[in-house]
Amino acid sequence: MRRPPAAAALILVAVGGAASAAQAAINAELGQRVGNATLGAVVNNLGGTLLVLVGLLVLPSMRTGLAALRRARLPWWSYLGGLGGAGIVLLAAYAVPVLGVAVFTIAQVAGNGLGGLASDRAGLAPVGRLPLSTPRVAGALLGMAAVALAQVGQPVGDLAVGVLLLTVAAGIGVALQTALNGRISAAGSAAAGVAVNFAVATPAVLLVAALAGAFTGPPVSWPTGWHLYLGGLLGVGIVASLVLGVRAAGVLRTGLALVGGQLAGALLLDVLLPDGPGARLPVLAGALLTLLAVLITGRRSRPAPPDVGLRVARDAAPARDDRLVP
Repeated sequence: MRRPPAAAALILVAVGGAASAAQAAINAELGQRVGNATLGAVVNNLGGTLLVLVGLLVLPSMRTGLAALRRARLPWWSYLGGLGGAGIVLLAAYAVPVLGVAVFTIAQVAGNGLGGLASDRAGLAPVGRLPLSTPRVAGALLGMAAVALAQVGQPVGDLAVGVLLLTVAAGIGVALQTALNGRISAAGSAAAGVAVNFAVATPAVLLVAALAGAFTGPPVSWPTGWHLYLGGLLGVGIVASLVLGVRAAGVLRTGLALVGGQLAGALLLDVLLPDGPGARLPVLAGALLTLLAVLITGRRSRPAPPDVGLRVARDAAPARDDRLVP
C-alpha cells in the first residue's frame, strides 16, 4: 500500500476528528435516552462491525488485505489496537460524570500526546522511528495547552486521582491503537486495518457491557431517531482516517490533527444545533493552536553545531605536510 502525502492524510484525519465530535454527541444522546451510557458504545461498535461485514462482501481490498495479514505473520500484539478505542469509549461513560468534560478531555489528550511521543520514538508506527526532538515535544505540549484553553467554561467534577490516571492511561491506549492499526494496514490494507480494529474492539465492549449489567433489567425502549444510530458509520470513517494518517505522519501528528478536528467539529455543532451554546472563542482558539501544534511537530530539528572547543583545537593544530612522510 502506497503511503499518502502527509498534508492530505492529516486533512483527512482532521475531518475524522470532526466526525468524532459528532459521534461522541450521538453516543451520549443515545445513552441518555435509553438510560444506560454503555449501550451507546455497544450500538456504536455493533454498527461499525456490521459495516465491516458488508465491506468483506463488497471490498476486494479488505479481503486481499486480510489474506496478506495471514502471510505477514505479525506478532500477536500487533492486532490489539482495537482495545485502545474500546477502552476510551467505555471509560468516558463513567469518567466524565466524575471528572467533568474539561478534566477528562485534557487528561485524555495528555495521555495521547505522551503515547504518541513514545510510540513514534519506539518505531511502532509504519513511518519508523521518529526522534524525541524539541519541535515534537513543544508541539505535544502546545496541543495539551490548546485543549485546556478550549475547555474553559466546561464543567469540572471531583479531582479523583485514580480516575484521572485511568483517563491518562486510556489516552496512551488510543495512541497505541493508532500505531498498531497502522502496522496492520501497512502489512495488509487500510480496509483490513479497519476490520481488525472492530473485530477486536467489539467483543471487548460487549464483554464489559455484560459485566456492567447493561443487558439485564427492564426492557430498553429504543428511540426512533435514525441519526442516533450513525455512530458506527462515523466510527468506521474515523478509524480509516487514522490508519491513513499514521502511515504518512506518525502517531503524534496524527493524534494532534484528530484533536484539532474534534475541536472544530465541536465548535460547528455548538453553532448548528438548535440548543447549542453558539460559537465560543476558547474552542476556536484551541482549534487554531492545535493546527499550529501539528505544523510545529512536522519541523525538523537543526543539527547541533560542532563543539566550539573542538573546532578551535582543530584549527590550532599544525598542518601535516604529506611530502615529508617517507
